[in-house]
Amino acid sequence: MKKSHNSAAPTSARPTPPTEFTDPLNNRYMPAPEVLKWARATILTEGGTLYNEDHAHLEYADVQFLWAPMGFVKAGRTVLGQCEEVTFRCGPWQKGRLQQQMVDWFGAVPDFLITLDASYCLTCSDAEFCALLEHELYHIAQEQDEFGAPAFNKYGLPKLCMRSHDVEEFVGVVRRYGASDDVQRIIDAAKTAPEVAKINIARACGTCLLKAA
Repeated sequence: MKKSHNSAAPTSARPTPPTEFTDPLNNRYMPAPEVLKWARATILTEGGTLYNEDHAHLEYADVQFLWAPMGFVKAGRTVLGQCEEVTFRCGPWQKGRLQQQMVDWFGAVPDFLITLDASYCLTCSDAEFCALLEHELYHIAQEQDEFGAPAFNKYGLPKLCMRSHDVEEFVGVVRRYGASDDVQRIIDAAKTAPEVAKINIARACGTCLLKAA
């Protein structure tokens, strides 16, 4: 998720990064089991104070969280969080090292990993933290079968996959926490008559061109 300037009502005590991350010279990554515990109790489990049924498929998902010492800049924007499906497309020794690191951090290799910028999470508001966290959770979707119904594995658990944004943000995050400056510009533009036909917009989008190829 990229940086926004959104604010909303605070929530119950959220997990905060360890004090090591107050040191600007700290460059270590640390597992964040407290974030997973809080997310499950607050957002992912029915009855939680911020329960969101959009994430119902994640109640038993194999996902872990990691604190990063800082964000990074990509395409001119500061990245504050990242969700990824854990895969190792590399040689056997590099794969072994990466797997060992995951086991050292989490006790096993998770299916999904969400990394959060600890320096941002130390100072952001409760609403900004929740929006960041939910944004990353929204990246993990439930697959669909050939009939468009939710897909499950042989154990009866949801089959999960990665998904991209609805637009520049997930609809659920905007519904719950409001629009960032970038999304608000999209909303404002949507209220006016389109300057270009929709078909032309699709043809001018690199992602749409790839899908049409």
